[in-house]
Amino acid sequence: MISLYDELARRLRAHTPTALAVVIDGPNAGATLLVSPNQPTMGSLGDDELSRVAARDTLGELEAGRTSTRHYGPQGQTTPEDLADSPTVRVFIESFAPPPHMVIFGAVDFTSALARAAKLLGYRVTVCDARKVFATVRRFPMADNIMVAWPDEVFAVHGDQLSQRDAVCILTHDPKFDVPAIQGALRTNVGYIGVMGSRKTHAKRLERLAEVGLRGDDLARVMSPIGLDIGARTPEETAISICGEIIARRTGRAAQSLSTTTGAIH
Repeated sequence: MISLYDELARRLRAHTPTALAVVIDGPNAGATLLVSPNQPTMGSLGDDELSRVAARDTLGELEAGRTSTRHYGPQGQTTPEDLADSPTVRVFIESFAPPPHMVIFGAVDFTSALARAAKLLGYRVTVCDARKVFATVRRFPMADNIMVAWPDEVFAVHGDQLSQRDAVCILTHDPKFDVPAIQGALRTNVGYIGVMGSRKTHAKRLERLAEVGLRGDDLARVMSPIGLDIGARTPEETAISICGEIIARRTGRAAQSLSTTTGAIH
């Protein structure tokens, strides 16, 4: 049987978001859980209910990319009233979050510039296109992964692992590709979905998305036209505007010049 730490190493090699929950004080000190989204939890903290509650909280910390210490009762109690009359179990939660992942649909000229900018920001980049002649290592040597595949195939591989730290950028102008790509992205927990195209193109795209049952809150997650309004024209300028929008969405900031805002900047 594979050991917990061998499994941890395997998941990290596969860029699977993973966290450890370790009892650092209380009964069963040293007991450990290995937790990843959509994968079996390994290990035990010595009590089934404590393990269940700690695994739930560990997933929350992993989603946020945080490391923390939690306090529980011996059977997973969490409220102050329950903890008042129980010995405390301290559990250290350590997140091993892989680099954020950017999935780019469309092997077009803008893709190369966006992939380079994303790598500069520390992203792991996957470029996807169903056309084998365009989706090549020669055209996109900076990409970590190139998939010659349709959107449903891409999300079958990566969809469950996409989190709020990640981004999906759809740079195609083909409804046969961009509509299913948007549908697939909306079924994930990805933090940013951006789609290239003019306002006129996006209006027509919204009509096609409504025809397949998407509207309202779902479509509010879709940023299109993609990027910030900084007057970008070239692929490189457009890549910067897209990355700026991704950062602003992730941090919850309005994209304004610091010279027009007040307050600390550090």
